[in-house]
Amino acid sequence: MRIDIISAVPELLDSPLHHSIVKRATDKGLVEIHIHNLRDYTTNKHRRVDDYAFGFSAGMVLQIEPIDAIISQLKAERDYDEVIYTSPDGEKFDQKMANRLSLTQNLIILCGHYKGVDHRIREHLITKEISIGDFVLTGGELPACMMTDAIVRLIPGAIGDEQSALSDSFQDDLLAPPVYSRPAEYKGWKVPDVLLSGHQAKVEEWMHEQSLERTKLLRPDLMNKQDDKA
Repeated sequence: MRIDIISAVPELLDSPLHHSIVKRATDKGLVEIHIHNLRDYTTNKHRRVDDYAFGFSAGMVLQIEPIDAIISQLKAERDYDEVIYTSPDGEKFDQKMANRLSLTQNLIILCGHYKGVDHRIREHLITKEISIGDFVLTGGELPACMMTDAIVRLIPGAIGDEQSALSDSFQDDLLAPPVYSRPAEYKGWKVPDVLLSGHQAKVEEWMHEQSLERTKLLRPDLMNKQDDKA
């Protein structure tokens, strides 16, 4: 898998994408992550990639020319499954979307910045707009890192225990159950007896019940999806 990330502030992407699971997946050759500095594709002698908005809108806008240049260059080299733009008004990113994107071969992620991008980019170059929530950040670099992490960890081999990824929260529209480790008792706080019983069927039943209870308590909105499955 290959992920190309385009940013006007590429330094913001360095640390999150060069450590932990994403780094291990890269080192194993499971994924290639290429970060592109948008300023390398501008013809402006000052390396500017933004300008004032037409009309009376406040804030600066990422210009169309450098973005078109880098996307066109990348698409001339290979086919891409999606050209993604990180936007507050995009489709909400969730685990199911991460699952789908983890099955693709090549992705481009364009990080928004300032007031956004020239809308013609969204009309003609972008195939999918994604939001990580109903709030506004300074730029799309953090969302790009979050999406990349969520996608890469699902690639077979990225995590030592692949079943761990499949049992994460939201995989079945439920929150994950509580987890415990040694010691079995600490300051009088005990691990539930069922987890120490060695009875797999009872443990699985308990874990499912806990997932349902936690989802009902903490994320009742997700319970509607459970009702739809019934």
